[in-house]
Amino acid sequence: MSKQKKQFETEAIRTQLQRTEFLEHTSPLYLTSSFIFEDAEDMRASFSEEKERNIYSRFTNPNTSEFVDKICKMEGAESGYAFATGMAAVFSTFAALLNSGDHIVSARSVFGSTHTLLTKYLPKWNIETSYFNINEPETIERFITPKTKILFAESPTNPAIDIIDLELLGNIAKKHNLILVIDNCFATPYLQQPIKFGAHLVIHSATKLIDGQGRVLGGVTVGNADLIREIYLFARNTGPALSPFNAWTLSKSLETLAVRVDKHCENALKVAEFLEAHPKVSWVKYPFLKSHPQYKVAKRQMKLGGNIVAFEVKGGIEAGRKFLDAIKICSLSANLGDTRTIVTHPASTTHSSLAEEDRLVVNITDGLVRVSVGLEHADDIIADLEQALG
Repeated sequence: MSKQKKQFETEAIRTQLQRTEFLEHTSPLYLTSSFIFEDAEDMRASFSEEKERNIYSRFTNPNTSEFVDKICKMEGAESGYAFATGMAAVFSTFAALLNSGDHIVSARSVFGSTHTLLTKYLPKWNIETSYFNINEPETIERFITPKTKILFAESPTNPAIDIIDLELLGNIAKKHNLILVIDNCFATPYLQQPIKFGAHLVIHSATKLIDGQGRVLGGVTVGNADLIREIYLFARNTGPALSPFNAWTLSKSLETLAVRVDKHCENALKVAEFLEAHPKVSWVKYPFLKSHPQYKVAKRQMKLGGNIVAFEVKGGIEAGRKFLDAIKICSLSANLGDTRTIVTHPASTTHSSLAEEDRLVVNITDGLVRVSVGLEHADDIIADLEQALG
């Protein structure tokens, strides 16, 4: 029985550190900056990596190792490294693997800070990015050049909830010998495992559904061991490591990921169906609604539809502002993936600095509202959205 592959939920709960002499039932916190050595030879062998052991918590720590081991098993990855935030994971992944003159092909629909990294900071080191429209995957190969090294995408996207065919991306990456990197934050390893479709690396902002309660920051990159080795060496020297306390919290959060996400998805589908029938809503995007343009793709590569619903309020930016002002139960916040339902109006907040034409290219219309559906009773969430729309 022990040699058989365990189910997702069992791995999430039973993957943990070796017990100490105190025989604790749950892994203890290792709040230490460094670790000691038995003698000079032990210290030499450890620093030369002849031994696999903890040296300094900027490199590794038992708590971060447990967290990474769980994500690797969930994603089907060979190795991984945990970071202080999701964006630290994104930046470190790119910085470790790219050299001056390299080129990235990315979906245009990416998280705002990722977009800033690709367009403002990486060009300082002569690393350029070409964007493709996520709704026109047939155009991707046009952007690939001899200098292209990474193919990058999110699915589902933030905040418009578009879906891209991961198997298609995997085939393109294989054909052109590219590193396929997928931001899997919205789906979590429970709903989608991009490595099965050809991804070499998978990134998560663990701050979101992996934590699930709006408590701590964290990020992680998992995937091919050779690539993770380069990312580890970069992170070891630049210092974006996840703290032991946050790693311990996130590892405990993974024990309930499956049951939480199941309920999130159940609530989100009910919310999406309610919104789709509302007269003051122009359209709704949720991966498991049949009206979603990529519904068939979502059904093929995702277990459930996730907890994020996007919809357009009739009336543009002003209608979106009024909707937010009328909310009573749901939270107005920049976070997502919390137990609490959160609503955001990107055109007047997170993406307000973009010109309208730039927002529309990535399907962020004036009336777009993003709902991170929480774990409250679905009837109460819907009642709050209904009175705000009314």
